[in-house]
Amino acid sequence: MAAGAKVQLYLTAKPAKPGAKNCGRRAWARRPAGQLGQPRLFLALGLLLAHLLAGAGPARAASPRSAALPAPIAVVAESALAAQAGIEVMKQGGNAVDAAVATSLALGVARPASCGIGGGGFMVIYLARTGRVYLLDYRERAPLRALPSLYLRGGKVEQALARLGPLAVAVPGELAGLEQARRRFGTMPFSALAAPAAALARQGVPIDRLLAREIAIASAELRNDPYLAAKFLDATGAARNTGTVREAELAQTLLRLGDHPVERFYRGRVGQAMVRYLRLRHGVMSRRDLRSYRPIWRRPLSLNYHALTVYVPSPPSAAGVVLEMLGMLQGGEAAGLGLNSAPYLARLIAVIRQGFADRSYFGDPGFVSVPTERLLSPAHLAEARRRAFGLRQPAPAAASEDHGTSNFIVADAAGNVVVATTTINRFFGAKLAVPELGIILNDEMDDFTLGEGRANGKAADRANRIAPGKRPRSSMTPTIVLKDGRPVLALGGSGGPTILTGVLQVFLNLVDFHLPPAQAVASPRIFEFPGSPVVAVESGIPASTAQELGRMGYEIGTPWFTGAVEALRISPAKLEGAVDPRKGGAALVR
Repeated sequence: MAAGAKVQLYLTAKPAKPGAKNCGRRAWARRPAGQLGQPRLFLALGLLLAHLLAGAGPARAASPRSAALPAPIAVVAESALAAQAGIEVMKQGGNAVDAAVATSLALGVARPASCGIGGGGFMVIYLARTGRVYLLDYRERAPLRALPSLYLRGGKVEQALARLGPLAVAVPGELAGLEQARRRFGTMPFSALAAPAAALARQGVPIDRLLAREIAIASAELRNDPYLAAKFLDATGAARNTGTVREAELAQTLLRLGDHPVERFYRGRVGQAMVRYLRLRHGVMSRRDLRSYRPIWRRPLSLNYHALTVYVPSPPSAAGVVLEMLGMLQGGEAAGLGLNSAPYLARLIAVIRQGFADRSYFGDPGFVSVPTERLLSPAHLAEARRRAFGLRQPAPAAASEDHGTSNFIVADAAGNVVVATTTINRFFGAKLAVPELGIILNDEMDDFTLGEGRANGKAADRANRIAPGKRPRSSMTPTIVLKDGRPVLALGGSGGPTILTGVLQVFLNLVDFHLPPAQAVASPRIFEFPGSPVVAVESGIPASTAQELGRMGYEIGTPWFTGAVEALRISPAKLEGAVDPRKGGAALVR
């Protein structure tokens, strides 16, 4: 297949209805002769996938095709296959929201250990025609019968119940969120946007180095689920590290959703099959849980940093902690200390500790009052700065470890930008999949504070105590940065609480140290293990710097993972994207 070949989605353009809400130039209708189940659609998409799997690399920043566009388009994602799905949608006339839906669905196929329609997430959208930033929360929600007592054995918290098996599963929000975004701001039918993911699931995805590592880490638990074992383990029960994973059941599920994903998933046979599967395993999710689930449009949090305005999700995300850290660094001339110098890293450690101490205030605003205005007020930031850089250092706070997760960024030719973070929590979620649907289920109940022991007895962490219908706190931090009302940066990450520190450090690398995106995300980082005095220092940081930190009294360790961050620098004529080499993926610009 030629590099410039088009993949037809069998759509035909028609004028938008008067008053229609969309941020692109076209509304789309499916051609009657081009139903999604037609073999020719799968053939066209299959040819694209075969071309990519044969070794086609990421697009160059400058492409001959880009000259024909009023502005460049880009998708930055932790999978080249998912990024290509988003690019193809925009080539067919879809906007950034359409491309985000297609990318997210394809990412769930290509990165099955991290995300999928059995999970949920957050999406931040900049809409060029309004000049506003929007936040959509489609975080998973505790089942209505989920009580703290379910996770007690002998009067003590049994954390494994929230990590493995049916009691670990929260009500998925992914499909409801993607459809809500599409209905409000998209231009193409859902079935067309799901088609690339369905084709990818049927064609199969290669087991690359990242997926092989994730399978190996989770292999002992995958053996307990026949469906997952058949997909990701070999005949001897060992982790697969080569070959292709085909998900025909998931492909069929995506096709069955048609143009009514919410009706068919949350109120129809797809949801019924999921509930039936969990009930047989003594889970508590019900059809009522699915019917009552709703994504929520929320007002994002924002903070001015120098001449920029930084937008992140509001609670139940704890992304406000990143704004608080930036507020503590505001006016401190961190760049003058030198990138990755011991004085600079000591300052970072101080604000990270203070930020994580305040993270425990964040929770579902439908259940608790989260004092975000106070936490981001000039008075509190001044006090937090005094504490961070004074003698009274807070102890490192405990944090959940949702270390699966995936993040992506989309920018279209009209100036719209989307950043979304999506997750099923830990690798392969609850280690359960509904066989007839091919849906891997999340373990988001593990993101709640289940008992005093895990919260270290802190009363403030009651904000994240489990309750029926509640959304757990999250570290997901999709971020859009404006200057003079227009986006100049977009970034986000994966890796549990390392998202907060990773996004912070990459932002500073871009803004204060003026690094290009690729260098900004690849630059070595630090992370302080939640609940531990150990400061993890990546090997790229000079040994002399680590030694100096040690002489300052910090306990230095080597991190297993400091998160993965994606970034996109935006100007009217140029887009510069970068994926984190810690996980890989592709930054495609056309």
